[in-house]
Amino acid sequence: MAITNNPKLEYESGQSFNDFEEMTDTGDATTFDASFAPWSGRSGFEATVLPFGLATGGAITPGSSNDEVDVAALTAYMPGTAAANSDGLASVGSGTVSVTRAVSDTHIINSITVDASGALAAVQGSEGTSFSETRGAAGGPPLIPVDSVEIGQVRLSSQSSAAVDSTEIFQVVGTHQERYDSPVWTEDPTSGEITFATALPAIHTGTVPKQVHVRGYTPIFAEIPRVANWVPADESNSVNTTEIYGGTLGSVSKSLGQASFTHYGKDGISDPIIKVKGERLWFRYYQDKNRAPYQLTQGVVGISRTFPAGDHVNIPVTISAEQPTEDFDG
Repeated sequence: MAITNNPKLEYESGQSFNDFEEMTDTGDATTFDASFAPWSGRSGFEATVLPFGLATGGAITPGSSNDEVDVAALTAYMPGTAAANSDGLASVGSGTVSVTRAVSDTHIINSITVDASGALAAVQGSEGTSFSETRGAAGGPPLIPVDSVEIGQVRLSSQSSAAVDSTEIFQVVGTHQERYDSPVWTEDPTSGEITFATALPAIHTGTVPKQVHVRGYTPIFAEIPRVANWVPADESNSVNTTEIYGGTLGSVSKSLGQASFTHYGKDGISDPIIKVKGERLWFRYYQDKNRAPYQLTQGVVGISRTFPAGDHVNIPVTISAEQPTEDFDG
């Protein structure tokens, strides 16, 4: 039978910085993991997830000479490359890129890319007698380097040198162009995991998806003294009924409650928990500080103080969470 003995409640009193790292594909090109978790949600310390991809600009138009295209100035997120600044953003000026035509066959696709140095470059696919949508196949788009970003494709169907026509230039996001914000993703700050809405296409050398990087902070926990009545943020169910002829129809809805605890403060003014009201913080609870199991809850801190005459300062604290408290075995 569980008895609360020697409990401990901690709050996020500080943050530890983790610089950009490449997240690990769990195997389905949809879910990616960071090596650090949980992620702080305090204002100014939130995690930044940056998949490789075009951010702004990069329009491709026919060049003024044969077998050339002009590329407008652009920015792209490429954390960890020589081209990127400390925020992972590479700024590339406008330029002209030469494209290659087929020599033996008729059809060839050139991928217009930004490489790790920030230079515009054309990567040639294999020649074929018709176009293919299969990466690396004859007449298909090439697999591009893992540290490059594809901003468009030029599809040529003649060996004869000529000006590139606008109808031979393709920049459809997700098919011919990589954008950092496509597809969209959701983040789980508890596990340090993100999940894309659809699998990332395997268009890079080795038939792998684009890189996904993350930078963020993890919480530094400190114990809150003089605490009682911890309540985790749990989901509860309620039943709704609709009366019909001869009976009723039932449905179930879920609601998420606030986490809460009572803190008996020093003076109710200078206590550390007072200074973080309104912040989104992590809380870690141990039913027994000498045992491994614990709970993690993240939410916005709210307080309501009472100053009774001749008694302890009473500070009820609420934690408005966006997801339920999670239990860990340790």
